[in-house]
Amino acid sequence: MGKVACIGGGGVRTPLVVFGINESAGGLGVDEVVLYDPDLERAQMMGALGRAVVEREGGSLRVRESATLEDAIEGADFVLSSIRVGGIAARISNERTAILHGYPGQETTGPAGMAMALRTVPVAVEQARAVSRLAPKSWLINFTNPAGLITQAILHHTEARAVGICDTPSELLHRIALALAASPVEVHCEYVGLNHLGWVRKVFLNGKDVTERVLADDKILDQLHAAPMFDHELMRSLKLIPTEYLYFYYSRRRALANQMAHGDTRGTEIGRLNEELFRRLKRLLADGQGQPALAAYTEYLNERSGTYMMLESASEDGLRNDPDQSEDPFRAANGYHRIALAVMKALRGNDAQRLIVNVRNQGAIAEIDHNDVVEVPCSIAGGAITPERCGTLPASVRGLVLAVKEYERATIEAALSGSLLAARKAMLLYPAIAEWEPSEGLLRDFRFGS
Repeated sequence: MGKVACIGGGGVRTPLVVFGINESAGGLGVDEVVLYDPDLERAQMMGALGRAVVEREGGSLRVRESATLEDAIEGADFVLSSIRVGGIAARISNERTAILHGYPGQETTGPAGMAMALRTVPVAVEQARAVSRLAPKSWLINFTNPAGLITQAILHHTEARAVGICDTPSELLHRIALALAASPVEVHCEYVGLNHLGWVRKVFLNGKDVTERVLADDKILDQLHAAPMFDHELMRSLKLIPTEYLYFYYSRRRALANQMAHGDTRGTEIGRLNEELFRRLKRLLADGQGQPALAAYTEYLNERSGTYMMLESASEDGLRNDPDQSEDPFRAANGYHRIALAVMKALRGNDAQRLIVNVRNQGAIAEIDHNDVVEVPCSIAGGAITPERCGTLPASVRGLVLAVKEYERATIEAALSGSLLAARKAMLLYPAIAEWEPSEGLLRDFRFGS
């Protein structure tokens, strides 16, 4: 049998991942999950929840924690990386700094996203080098944000076999199918872009192009995002359906105004939820109450997902037309654990699966370099990942995509070299900033190079 290592195993999504692996352990050929996290106490909490999941669901999957990265990854079949360098405190600080400088505070997009990348790239690359040394046949599945940029850094600077994943595209496709009252197998979407910068450009229902119908129907468009972020006329003008993070490009002033009116950022909300969760878990697990701890964890997941994107969009009525609001988060149709399991199962199997992941371009998007990482539909089977040919980028988004890709390259260079000049250049290239003068103050307050 085999082993899955979770780098960043103290993260709050870990029990969901354990649930998915336990559910598919036989098909994956896996009998052990090993959690590594610099915060061993957090890893032990998540490990205890993972064992409670296995106890509740049945199965023989072993879940343990490791005090060292090397022990966790040695000989692993799959390595899942979901790290947060600096923890939630760094996210809160970065988002507040961005707002103080006049930009929306968002963890992966804009100035705070760049700060996250600068401190994460060196750590992710070093860990990936350890994976290629100690588990050279493994697949490294990168959850770590900003996922596309981090995956590119790993693929360009290590020998690890890596693929980046994000649940944003699959969530949008899921919502499109529900809005059309169709099953997922009846709907086919053409998708193109980079991580947190992607669009659906064609929707087919039972082989018929229904893109114009979708874009013309306000009721359908109302159902496509977790919160009311995009004006319908915006989507009609582009003739594209954007993923949710485009909100921080297309509505920057609105996002910033909403955050300032609220008085804080999403990171602060998550920090509060996490603090309460860990306080409850510590008490329950100390008393050996694994199942009540699991119930508390489930409540946390539902509260966290129920407020997603509400602050930035200033939604007053909760998730609009959200079909999964009362769904068991473990059995939800989407989420990081679902896309991770789908990728692992496809890599193990022989029947090709079409999944949207972050991989080397290899000619998928005509305007992007062969080795740069893109987020596109891929055929995955038998240990191979083959990106679909997407042709040229839509003219309305071509400049944005190419500029963000240049920013990603420059940010990786700055992160690995420590060069302040390279970091300022990256901010200049980045459409979410695109000015020289603010970069000095931003980087000083992000403490880059200090």
